[in-house]
Amino acid sequence: MIKIAFVSLGCDKNLVDSENMLGLIEKEGFEIISDETEADVLIVNTCAFIHDAKEESVNTIIELGEYKESGNCKSLIVCGCLSERYRQELIKLLPEVDAIVGTTNFYEIVNVIKDSLEGKDVDLTGDIDAPIMSDMPRLLTTSGHYAYLKIAEGCDNFCTYCIIPKLRGKFRSRNKEDILREAEELVKSGVKELILVAQDVTSYGTEMYEDYGLHNLVKDLCKIEELKWVRLLYCYPEKVTDELIEVIKTEDKVVKYIDMPIQHINNSVLKRMNRKTSKEQIENLINKLRKEVEGICIRTTLIVGFPGETQEQYEELASFAREFKLDRLGAFAYSREEDTPADKLDGHLEEEIKNERQEDVMMIQQDIAKELSDKMVGKEIEVVIEGKMADENVYIGRSYKDAPDVDGCVFIESEEEILTGEFAKVKVLSANDYDLIAEIVEFI
Repeated sequence: MIKIAFVSLGCDKNLVDSENMLGLIEKEGFEIISDETEADVLIVNTCAFIHDAKEESVNTIIELGEYKESGNCKSLIVCGCLSERYRQELIKLLPEVDAIVGTTNFYEIVNVIKDSLEGKDVDLTGDIDAPIMSDMPRLLTTSGHYAYLKIAEGCDNFCTYCIIPKLRGKFRSRNKEDILREAEELVKSGVKELILVAQDVTSYGTEMYEDYGLHNLVKDLCKIEELKWVRLLYCYPEKVTDELIEVIKTEDKVVKYIDMPIQHINNSVLKRMNRKTSKEQIENLINKLRKEVEGICIRTTLIVGFPGETQEQYEELASFAREFKLDRLGAFAYSREEDTPADKLDGHLEEEIKNERQEDVMMIQQDIAKELSDKMVGKEIEVVIEGKMADENVYIGRSYKDAPDVDGCVFIESEEEILTGEFAKVKVLSANDYDLIAEIVEFI
């Protein structure tokens, strides 16, 4: 039997593609293993969003290629964004690669495996606007109680710093019936939390229904009986409608959490980024969300050191962070990417300046996070159990304020065994910068 090991890099949207490929591989009857030294075929699904991601992808390819000498590897297959963006370079510079698969051809992975093992040249890239495949099998790699639900592909926002439209194509919504069918299957398999993802979930349905359709999709998802939580990631602020806010406010299954990347607050910088909102609109929306949805957790990302960003413009951003005290915030130094409009702008800053600004914002946020965490002490909150720390009677949980892998955790000491995926009410005993320490009150 052919043995296959798989490495998935990059974002959760890429992870869904990887899980679909694994589902197809499993359905074909190939054996999926974790030991890369024993694999006949090694597959890596790559990321190419920013420089660090590209570097990680290339290093992973090189490391896996070594198993052709030290392991059983007969074929190395490279999929995803790096393949789509640097097809020629990969073919020329990495001869250990046997097959190249782009961002929209991953559903052909079984034939790719067979062809590559037969020594055929495989190069499936180019059609980034291909229709979204429906009814794809899927093998979850998350804990089993939560899953990412991809509702669209591609992006039409064309932010000047972003390469995604050239890698993933134009925005295409999935058919709602397909989404609901997949959601129901996931819930039947034990999933309790569905995390909606796309490059821009708030654009869902615009090209299909001539209206923003996310709020209607979410309402339909909430009708799935055994589903516990629905979480929204990547909501563009200009598309957060009153209808969507009302759904977040009134639907019990929708966690009071929104990931809303704003990237900057200075109007001049926002314009150069080709963002569609102004400082005033962003601040008004944050105030509105807090007014309408009690206890809402707002997560955002910021880019510092964008070309032409002055010290004054940066200080405006830092002041915004201090004043609005968002619950979750990540700051990133601008990464210069070829083939993007921002690459051609004047005023690129030194790496040292960008890194200093990034560290400064994160220090500001660390103080805010500690202040917000301290306010949770003494409160009772609902958590889902993620797992147990090795050799300790300490369990790791997530509250509604915590998306997997990007936010904090709730640590719970318990002599009683708790199963992963269980929900419990806990009382917060203490806090550090980003995490809480709690005790079990009761299981839900």
